[in-house]
Amino acid sequence: MNAEMLEAIQALAVDKGISVEKLFAVLADALESAYKKMPNAHEYAWVTINPETMEYRVMAQDLDEDLEPVGEEFDVTPDNFGRIAAVTTKQVLTQRIREEEREQKYEEYAGREGDIVTGIIQQSDSRYTLLDLGRVEALLPRAEQVPNERPDNNTRIKAYIVEVRKTAKGPQIVVSRTHPGLIKRLFELEIPEIADGIVEIRSCAREPGHRTKIAVWSNDPNVDPVGACVGASGARVRMIVNELRGEKIDIVPFSEEPEEFVSKALSPAKVKEVRTDFDTGTAEVIVPDYQLSLAIGKDGQNARLSARLTGWRIDIKSETQLQEEDAYRDVDWAEGEWVLDPESGEQVWQPAEGGPALSAEDWAAVPDDEDSTDAKDSADVDEDSADVEGGNQKIE
Repeated sequence: MNAEMLEAIQALAVDKGISVEKLFAVLADALESAYKKMPNAHEYAWVTINPETMEYRVMAQDLDEDLEPVGEEFDVTPDNFGRIAAVTTKQVLTQRIREEEREQKYEEYAGREGDIVTGIIQQSDSRYTLLDLGRVEALLPRAEQVPNERPDNNTRIKAYIVEVRKTAKGPQIVVSRTHPGLIKRLFELEIPEIADGIVEIRSCAREPGHRTKIAVWSNDPNVDPVGACVGASGARVRMIVNELRGEKIDIVPFSEEPEEFVSKALSPAKVKEVRTDFDTGTAEVIVPDYQLSLAIGKDGQNARLSARLTGWRIDIKSETQLQEEDAYRDVDWAEGEWVLDPESGEQVWQPAEGGPALSAEDWAAVPDDEDSTDAKDSADVDEDSADVEGGNQKIE
């Protein structure tokens, strides 16, 4: 009987993935719990099990007034204890094994935030999707799913672990398909140079489901970081694009020089000049007229991602817009302003040097001599001009 029990313990350890030593400890606790439910049980008692013979004993000690154990240990094993304790032991043993399994599953994933896992989609609803990771299930909330990405059940996908929670029912693993960290982990899986630390991903900006930009740097002057990530005929990056269901990925070289980095980040647009202002953190980018829409991108996406990638506020201007601004700044404007006449309710020009205000009709009748022309031009600009930066595209 003892040999059969030992074999059962060993088989249970293999089946549940729990060590034999832990199962012996769980069994001893279960027997101890059963003993303490018996009448006249000693308050301070415990169970010992011989792992070779499977013989168990209930040992006890007396307690003093301070509830400290005193005296020698003595055997208090009841007669027919095994039969009496069988039901209670089974219940406690089953419960403790479940707790041990949950603890092991939690320990397996605790501390793995930021790692990538592969799961099979089990079910989906309006709140979340469940992924089967093998021994546990992961929760993919709707907020962490890529818009318009609805893989079918039993589809295998990769996800990024954002949180591991410990609950009464076991570990709850929250994963994401939108986190920028997913991009970095996928590149580590597919690009050996990144996994080995030869190539680094210095920054990443992503709009899930649409486009991602990453900036890469090589620690080896003989290794091209962009070429290593793209691979022969784009084979390496294509694997990542397929995993992301067609999301576009732009790979640009990182540079310590802000002007060069901003210029490369706006790829595929060709940049003519970049002017940086470290006080405001703004980069003014000058592009040819025909490259303006490409630099901005659809709905400002290219410029927006470039700003996130570089950490600079990017102000994109065409060459024509820059010339217009320069011409505006070069004009020697007369001082004054258009104000509202409280009596007539009309706009009138009030010269800064004083004098009577002029209505628009009086202004039009002023002779076009040299002095009046300057003032008149100034008034026309102040009254009718649009914001000179109205055509510029400012991206935070």
